[in-house]
This record gives sequence, structure tokens and C-alpha cells, in this order.
Amino acid sequence: MRVFVRFLSALLALAVVAAGGFTVLEVGWHWWRPAQAPLVVPWPRWLARLGEVGWDATQVRVLAGAAVAAGLALILVAATARRRLIRLHDPAPGIAVTMSPRSLARLVGHRVREQATVDSATVVASAGRVRVRAASRSVTEEELRPRLTSLVAELVTDLPLARRPAVSVVVDSPKDRR
Repeated sequence: MRVFVRFLSALLALAVVAAGGFTVLEVGWHWWRPAQAPLVVPWPRWLARLGEVGWDATQVRVLAGAAVAAGLALILVAATARRRLIRLHDPAPGIAVTMSPRSLARLVGHRVREQATVDSATVVASAGRVRVRAASRSVTEEELRPRLTSLVAELVTDLPLARRPAVSVVVDSPKDRR
């Protein structure tokens, strides 16, 4: 969601820059040659058309409703685009300690990759779950999976996490395919 908000912010910024550029261009053109037609934007035609429309017209109300709905949607998207941090035990009253899911995943990944029988490992962590996907050419899944599960569970238990996440381990081994 944060990527979407960043993309939307950049897109809106580009739209504002383009509108400002067109405004400066049109004002400069109108000051330089006031008798000629507008350069890019047909604003005299728009001004004449808007002069015919009253504030209580249906199209004005529909446009206002659409603007309010778009604004509320943007507020909702921005409000839900928060960082998903993992809370740790507070060391003292008034002090909150957090950890990013990436930090937890890196910590678990380093510990799993230190094992001699693990060739590679991928870890995805969140506040509620730690998923480990390991690969080994020398050991079967039956031998490695319980060891990695207990290793990761012990590591997660040793951390001062406010809530202990669930641990799941998957092992891919070519020995199991034979």
C-alpha cells in the first residue's frame, strides 16, 4: 500500500506541476499578445461556458460529490498505508520499541543460513508469522525441517517480542525426489 501511495503522490505532483506550467505559459502568452487566441488551453471558451452554469446545476453538484468522494478515498488510502512494525516489550514506561519485519526476517535468515546443511533460505516475516523456505542438497526434509523449526522457534522465543509469531518452515530437498 505504501508503494501505491508513493506512486499516487508522484502522479498528483506531476499533474500539479503540469497545471502550473500551463497556467504560467497561458498567462505569459496573454500578457505578450492579449488580442490573440490562447496558446494551448481554450480558457475563453471555458469561461463563457462556465458563465452559463449556475451553482445549483446538477452537473456542479455531481462534480462536487465526485471531488468529495475522491478526497475521502485518498484520505482512506493514506490512513491505511502505515508501516507494519513488530512491537517489542517496552523497556520502561513511556518507551515503545519496534522492529521492522525486514529486520526480523534478516535475523532469522542469517541464523538459518549458518546451519551447515542449509544451501539457501528465504524468510518472510510479519508480526503474526515467520515463514522460512530452505533448500538443502545433503539432507532430506524429514531430517532438516524439525531442526530448523526448533531453531527458528527458539530464536523467536529469545527475542523480546510483545507477541510471539507463528513459525512455519518448508524444506526443499532433491533427496526427497529420488
